[in-house]
Amino acid sequence: MEEMATDAKRPKIDDEKCVLDPLKNFLLWCDSVKLTLSDKVYLSKEGTAAEYGMLAEEDIEEGHVLFSIPREVLLHHGTTKVKKVLEEGKTSLESASGWVPLLLGLLYEYTCPQSHWKPYLSLWPDFRTLDQPMFWSEEERDKHLKGTGIPEAVKTDLKKLQDEYNNIVLPFMKSHPDLWDPEKHTLELYKSLVAFVMAYSFQEPVEDEDEEEEKKPNPPMMVPMADMLNHVSKHNANLEYTPECLKMVSVRHIEKGEEVFNTYGQMANWQLLHMYGFAEPFPTNSNDTADIQMSSVYKAAVQAAQSEADQRLLVDKWNMLCEMEIVGEKGVFIFGQSGSLTYSELYTTLKVLCMPLQHFEEFCENEGWEEDEENEDDKMEQALSFDGLTGLSAEWKCLLHAAAALTLDSYSEDVEADRKRLEDQGALAELSSRERRALHVRYGQKSILQRLQQLTKPMS
Repeated sequence: MEEMATDAKRPKIDDEKCVLDPLKNFLLWCDSVKLTLSDKVYLSKEGTAAEYGMLAEEDIEEGHVLFSIPREVLLHHGTTKVKKVLEEGKTSLESASGWVPLLLGLLYEYTCPQSHWKPYLSLWPDFRTLDQPMFWSEEERDKHLKGTGIPEAVKTDLKKLQDEYNNIVLPFMKSHPDLWDPEKHTLELYKSLVAFVMAYSFQEPVEDEDEEEEKKPNPPMMVPMADMLNHVSKHNANLEYTPECLKMVSVRHIEKGEEVFNTYGQMANWQLLHMYGFAEPFPTNSNDTADIQMSSVYKAAVQAAQSEADQRLLVDKWNMLCEMEIVGEKGVFIFGQSGSLTYSELYTTLKVLCMPLQHFEEFCENEGWEEDEENEDDKMEQALSFDGLTGLSAEWKCLLHAAAALTLDSYSEDVEADRKRLEDQGALAELSSRERRALHVRYGQKSILQRLQQLTKPMS
């Protein structure tokens, strides 16, 4: 891997518009803390996918270090000025999210005029510009995102962060009035910082030294400069972790003028909008997915039942699947661009729901245990791929077809209306930013569900 020269000249920072004082201040700060930027890239607010971005000043070869960040420049519970207090009170700061120590550090640093990270944090004078759905009104979420899974996820987030603030953060702040003030460090600011952590934090991967012992994930941390890069599924750079520093490295040739993109992982559009506030335009997100509620497959089976006896049998079958922890009331079957991603659970569910009575009785006697066939995992994956669906039994196809229909009915807009909007450039331009992002999320999911429907259509 090619290391950058230590005397790399200062990157260009869009001198045409000198309004970019926060960006200039940030770059001066980067120099002062030895955050080294390659002279082959520069930051800009123009020609980028979002508010800030990184562009190639010249052609960049694969393996080039775009920037390097010393570990002491990272902002987390162990580097903030209030780290001693956070360490002393760590048992009282435990929460389901694991984010509380970082968020308390951010509450302090963001409102402290002398903060070491002030030039970095000043890049975001208003976190609401992130515009994740948590900042939308409930009416907007229901109108534009019904059926996508986002309104439910946001509702859960808002409830959790409110509980976390009231039960953990507020008592801790009150016990340290010299550092925090509930009048200044409000629930509203806490919510904004949660959005900031959702959109911009990084989690260092856990090293799998002992695979048998499952380790807790590392807590999130803020990584100045790395969070300036935008995401696409077909990215051209990747963050690498070393004991001394973090490095952003090009993973392929990047042409002059091209934007440098990191990856946030394999994320569907609904996840991107929920967590980061943006969506990849349809159909560019190769990681897009659609969920079918597990309960929808059960509902489809109940609707297809011929008699009350069949319906009673289905209740027993569903209870058995719940006991085996194959399904759950809030669980989902996930479909990607090539078919089912939860093929093992879906295959077992379809098999049990469609079992004849005698076979099911034997299955119960064996407590759901069956001998594994050779390459069974591969067979299940192939059977429930879009290429393999036509080979399924008519009964299985009928259940999948009906479950996809139930899911499509849960959206507020039908597929055709959304398709017409996407194809009409004039109509698309008239949509607000929120409406446009929601449309890309909805239509990406619906196109996967529609394909599933087409491939499982009953033979006429």
